[in-house]
Amino acid sequence: MIAAHIVIAVHALAGSLVILLAPVNLLRRPKDSAHRMIGRSWVLMMYLVCVSGMFIYSLSGGFTIFHALAIFTFGTTTLGVLAIRRRDVRSHIGNMVGSWLGAIGAGAFAFAAPGRTIPTLAIEDPALLWGLVSAVVLVATGWVSWVLLRVPDTRRPTRPSRPVAPPVGAPAANTPVAEAPARTGAEAPARTGAEAPAGSLGDRGLPPRPRIG
Repeated sequence: MIAAHIVIAVHALAGSLVILLAPVNLLRRPKDSAHRMIGRSWVLMMYLVCVSGMFIYSLSGGFTIFHALAIFTFGTTTLGVLAIRRRDVRSHIGNMVGSWLGAIGAGAFAFAAPGRTIPTLAIEDPALLWGLVSAVVLVATGWVSWVLLRVPDTRRPTRPSRPVAPPVGAPAANTPVAEAPARTGAEAPARTGAEAPAGSLGDRGLPPRPRIG
């Protein structure tokens, strides 16, 4: 019985940190080393939620949809980690946000379903429940504050974009275009009869007229 209570407490603590830490990274615009450190702690808590959830059988005593949700969330969180290692930001955000929303849904059920540990504690000892909630909020706030204040703001260098190859046969961008050499008088083309200037009749190929008188 004591071991079951410890598992439930670890599960609730890790789940609360998962719900509280995710908005910090979602609302912060710079994706720096603080983002990565908070994200790694979030992933660790999410794995702890999924693994501890597999050992909780207080609802029906057997495998339920929440155990299936824990397995599914474990997979989506792992896919999100692998996606960001490949620099696939869209897939990373989709998997992480989906895992976070799943945790919120499971937490809402844990708070609302009658007979569960949290609703029972809220009725029997509300001071203890709200004391635990306050402690979780203080832990999350302290961790985030320490990371934001102590971790230097360093970002990963972006990969340089690959140069676009020019079309086949087109000159390169930095290649100077050779100019045609100027033609000299000897190389200039000879004028034809049609292009010759008006002059003597001999230039037109006609015999000269004889003089009269």
